[in-house]
Amino acid sequence: MTFLKFLFAMFLSFLPGILGLFVAPMMGGENIWYNSLNISILTPAGWVFPVAWTILYFLVGLALFLIMNKENPNHRYSKANAYILFAINIVFNALWSFAFFGAELPEVALIILTALIVTAIFMARSFARISKTAFWLIVPYILWLMFAFYLNGMIIYLN
Repeated sequence: MTFLKFLFAMFLSFLPGILGLFVAPMMGGENIWYNSLNISILTPAGWVFPVAWTILYFLVGLALFLIMNKENPNHRYSKANAYILFAINIVFNALWSFAFFGAELPEVALIILTALIVTAIFMARSFARISKTAFWLIVPYILWLMFAFYLNGMIIYLN
């Protein structure tokens, strides 16, 4: 049963990435719109994004798994809150790819990214009430989202 929980947590955490594959350029793939944009000099090479997101989705999934396995009945309300924030975060994460790459609307994507960062921070705080380890697993995700905010903002500024 624990292994099934782990697989379920991983599936949920990777879901935005899976959905994003339908609109985001693949590693080495061609996206004429994106390739025509002026980008920040700090933008990593294309191969960095799938590697970083794979690691981050794994960490987020592991954090969710830790929350799911906490059996303390005093955490019921906290766990429900954590699950709701996780679900909202996953939706915003998936919406960003569709807004940015699918609709080619970096301004809308930046608004979604702002909501994504806010919900990730609240999610991390909620996770911290249940598991400090789960909280620390979310921190790299938040830092990457802040870097993504910079990159998205620079695309708006430079174009």
